[in-house]
Amino acid sequence: MTVIVIGGGPAGLMAAESLAGRGVAVALYDAMPSPGRKFLLAGKGGLNLTHSEALGSFVPRYGARAGLFQALLSEFGPADLRHWAKGLGIDTFVGSSGRVFPDEMKAAPLLRAWLRRLRGMGVSLNARHRWLGWTENGRDLRFRSPAGEVAVEAEATVLALGGASWPHLGSDGAWAGLLAARGIVIAAMKPANCGFDLGWSDHFAERHAGQHLETVELSFAERTVRGEVVLTRTGIEGGCVYALSGALRDIIAVQGIAMATLNLMPDWSEDRVLAALARPRGSRSLATFLKKALPLSPAALALLRELLPREVLDNPVLLAAAIKALPLPLLQARPLEEAISTAGGVRFEDLDEHLMLKALPGVFIAGEMLDWEAPTGGYLLTGSFATGRHAGLGAAAWVTRK
Repeated sequence: MTVIVIGGGPAGLMAAESLAGRGVAVALYDAMPSPGRKFLLAGKGGLNLTHSEALGSFVPRYGARAGLFQALLSEFGPADLRHWAKGLGIDTFVGSSGRVFPDEMKAAPLLRAWLRRLRGMGVSLNARHRWLGWTENGRDLRFRSPAGEVAVEAEATVLALGGASWPHLGSDGAWAGLLAARGIVIAAMKPANCGFDLGWSDHFAERHAGQHLETVELSFAERTVRGEVVLTRTGIEGGCVYALSGALRDIIAVQGIAMATLNLMPDWSEDRVLAALARPRGSRSLATFLKKALPLSPAALALLRELLPREVLDNPVLLAAAIKALPLPLLQARPLEEAISTAGGVRFEDLDEHLMLKALPGVFIAGEMLDWEAPTGGYLLTGSFATGRHAGLGAAAWVTRK
């Protein structure tokens, strides 16, 4: 009998490899025309495979689930992931920020090599098969396929269907209803690594959407992240924002607003900024004066004019303070379908140590279906690989015992 893996993202593919490596027959099913659709798109601009920092700094990135990921990453962590990629013929390098990329920067060569390995290990890959739940006997799996509905017998099942972000690539969260029908409690799914709305004026949105604020610092709840912020038509997104998105999202849910601050010139002290602003302005307009006085980008200057009242812009002391800590009233997170990843899902409390559902013996869960979140920068992807491997090994042990 065969173990069925449902979901062709990194977690599902790693589960399939782990099973096949233990000599277990594996069939993988995916709803999309080919596996790894979200993985390919995420790596289009440069696949950030993992991060090079030590585990002592790496593990806390998983927030409330850090204790669980301590064990998972000790089995398959960032160094193991790089070694695994090299085994596929994919060399990696560490960028200036500590992030790890394939030498070719792209996801496609790695995915092609991976699928070749899986086929060589005997894994059956079945595309365009959407999981519909279980048959009436509660054991066999139902799929909608190009040939119509089919039922597949499985000795064990690994579910790695992703979260509910990017539904056009297959991660639509439809599995939540199928598990809920079997009595599994699903933690509410929420956007993670997402942007936020600020309510720009139409003029600002039309002129500045898509512009970048580079080398800034975003602060919230005594945490500061340095990096890039991107202006969107409705608000902000980017690496800094994603790193704080969970805390921002949760406080908005309670208070209706989150007040973050943005340091537009983190390499200058406030005194230095004030000294530059205190120079005589003469007959120059404020915009011309600021362009000459400070190395602020046009986007940063426009942001100051958008958010600050005239009395602050005309007061060097107040303006210097605002440049170092510009208040950003964040009104709401962008919708889940726009988010990079998903928080919420199957609760770890309902799983055993092998990621098997206690209420459904033989059914294992991996990847973004689980209730965890981590920032971009390699942490999210590494967590998906680690949970996929662990669930696959758990399923292999399960069928071996049976």
